[in-house]
Amino acid sequence: MIDALRDFVRRLGMVEEERHVSANDTRLALAALLVHCMAVDGTVSEAERTTLRDLLVRNYTLSDTDLDTLIADATAAESEAVDLYRFTSILKSQMSEAERISVIEHLWEIVYADGESHEFEENLVWRVAELMGVHRSDRIARKLAVAESRRNSAGEEA
Repeated sequence: MIDALRDFVRRLGMVEEERHVSANDTRLALAALLVHCMAVDGTVSEAERTTLRDLLVRNYTLSDTDLDTLIADATAAESEAVDLYRFTSILKSQMSEAERISVIEHLWEIVYADGESHEFEENLVWRVAELMGVHRSDRIARKLAVAESRRNSAGEEA
């Protein structure tokens, strides 16, 4: 009976659409930061979308349906957020230092996915690293490693 009532209210549009991933879930926080990074320069390329999907599958072993749900929830959460703290505080409190450094590396992978780095993207990675307590040297080391990896990949494709 309660389910029937809940369904009726949903159909009336009186209840907000439910999120599929908890707001305190590190998967949602990471995905939202990556989604924000993709869009911060004003354009979202297919390479960035592909990199986002690859990163999330690699980290969380998600089915296509779960991946689509996570990305949709992350996109909604990112569009509602007023700042980065909402996401970085979750990651900082629930991740080890090595995992937080890995988050910075993932952001650099999004930055370089389209073959170029934009100043807004670089600023975003800097701010996220600062909020998550990732040292400058680790942020720069991850940047250089990802940039080198991209150059090597581009060289192999040529």
